[in-house]
Amino acid sequence: MTTMTEASVREFKMPDVGEGLTEAEILKWYVQPGDTVTDGQVVCEVETAKAAVELPIPYDGVVRELHFPEGTTVDVGQSIISVDVPGGAASAEAAAEPAPEKKPEGRKPVLVGYGVAESSTKRRPRKGPTVPVQEAAVQAVQAVQSELNGHGPAVVKERPLAKPPVRKLAKDLGVDLSTVVPSGPDGIITREDVHAAVAPPKAPEHVTTAPAPAPAAAAPVAAYDGARETRIPVKGVRKATAAAMVGSAFTAPHVTEFVTVDVTRTMKLVEELKQAPEKYDMQGLRVNPLLLIAKALLVAIKRNPDINASWDEANQEIVVKHYVNLGIAAATPRGLIVPNIKDAHDKTLPQLAASLGELVATARDGRTSPAAMQGGTVTITNVGVFGVDTGTPIINPGEAAILAVGAIKLQPWVHKGKVKPRQVTTLALSFDHRLVDGELGSKVLADVAAVLEQPKRLITWA
Repeated sequence: MTTMTEASVREFKMPDVGEGLTEAEILKWYVQPGDTVTDGQVVCEVETAKAAVELPIPYDGVVRELHFPEGTTVDVGQSIISVDVPGGAASAEAAAEPAPEKKPEGRKPVLVGYGVAESSTKRRPRKGPTVPVQEAAVQAVQAVQSELNGHGPAVVKERPLAKPPVRKLAKDLGVDLSTVVPSGPDGIITREDVHAAVAPPKAPEHVTTAPAPAPAAAAPVAAYDGARETRIPVKGVRKATAAAMVGSAFTAPHVTEFVTVDVTRTMKLVEELKQAPEKYDMQGLRVNPLLLIAKALLVAIKRNPDINASWDEANQEIVVKHYVNLGIAAATPRGLIVPNIKDAHDKTLPQLAASLGELVATARDGRTSPAAMQGGTVTITNVGVFGVDTGTPIINPGEAAILAVGAIKLQPWVHKGKVKPRQVTTLALSFDHRLVDGELGSKVLADVAAVLEQPKRLITWA
């Protein structure tokens, strides 16, 4: 009989459950020390910067220790749970060292970061500065070349320390990380450091012989009353949304256009679809104005395909997408998220209604997957549900346009030469002026309005 020893403990590390995520918050533990777990069993729920995700453990064993309590934000790669695996020290050692990849039949999918095994070749730990060998070699060659060219001994410039999201933010804002003063631990550059680097410089002080003026009143500082205030940590979806909106606002030159439109006929069609769903194959599907507005936008994109594009900064190219992944901004208890309907351009009205209903329900339950929020091409945000007339929405990063839909209200309107009460709303289209000029943006907005005024155009223009 094999005795369980320290060597049989397996550490389950926080995986990268999305593309390039660096941290996640532990929302809930489903197991406790002493519980038996099996391969594929969900042990906890975590919230990333994109969504709430359940984590299955990739092996069998008995839970020894939970390393972090609920509500803790953990970096990717940190151990979050220790498990005693069966088989003793030999088994544990084999588990700790990745074996050559084998794919037996019936093997379950593995987590991101736990797939292809790395080489089992062991190397002695490298001492000295943590500079990659290849990079160090290049720097050494550059130093020698500089000295041979008569410039004297060259100073090897180390690469600034920063996490990938911070590097991307610096690139988007045009900041050279080598000029940024780090404030993070071990000299790591933070987001705040990057934003501070683009802040306007203080006006230089001028020396003067004139009598010094009377001291000006000190600039007011924010006052805090801890007894009557609540502080909410910025993390998870809220933190990601804030960073994305700042990046979008400072990199994409926004232009917003507005149009007020009579949607009385569209509202009548909505009621008709509700009253006779079997006539339109809409049984069991939720029908609302947003469904027809989404379809109207898809028709407008079909007529003006260049609006469905993105800006490739690295290659200085405009990338026109021949598919539409339609994003729907959804307010959830965790903050604003924008899941998208994949290939919405190919869907019929009933299919679009089914996809829209599933998207909204999943978002409200907090079960939207990271994949559902990636790859969007254009977005709709319905501010009208809050009674707001319209707004100037910020473009979702990586897209060219976003349509805001205001509240639909009964208003006096000139119809067929007479003032009558009509259902009216205001639409706002924000677009990236680097790749969408005023003519294209105006055509798209006008086409959406035209379809909503005369919904029969859904048939003639589709």
